Amino acid sequence: MTTFTIDANDNITAVGSVQEPNSNPEAEEFGSVNELASLAEKWPATRLVEIWNSLPGQKPVKRFTSRKAAVGRVWRAIQSLAPDSGPLAPRDAPKKARPRKRTTGARKRDTARKGSKTAKILELLKRPGGVTLKGLMAATQWQAHSVRGFLSATVGKRLGLRVKSNKEANGERTYSIKA
Repeated sequence: MTTFTIDANDNITAVGSVQEPNSNPEAEEFGSVNELASLAEKWPATRLVEIWNSLPGQKPVKRFTSRKAAVGRVWRAIQSLAPDSGPLAPRDAPKKARPRKRTTGARKRDTARKGSKTAKILELLKRPGGVTLKGLMAATQWQAHSVRGFLSATVGKRLGLRVKSNKEANGERTYSIKA
């Protein structure tokens, strides 16, 4: 059975058995979640937060909802400690994630499945005069905001096609793409 010790600096060490000599006589020992909970009753709540934030690989917190929740989370986190692995190295600050490289979108599709609404819209947009918003709404049975969103997101961004928008003399807007 693994026993754990915690010293005044909140360093938690896993010990293989109770019979092994304790290198720090001032450290408190516990072997179960209940024993950890009874030790934690004497501690201020901020100590539990400090213990949690010093555990490697854990997301830092500002506070816990309850002492019971804090004890349970700390107990589950220290279960991966191997006996005699030494105290956990305290964490200075959370590491920031490196920004991921964005894909260049080198392989963008400019076609759609035959008979789909995307194919219908692309066919209408490639007409010499383009198509009106009302024409796109009639072809797809969509509302105006859905058509405009589709033109922006799917046609413009995902398919990588440039949608050209013109306002006619009568006030009606037409959309087209270059074939």
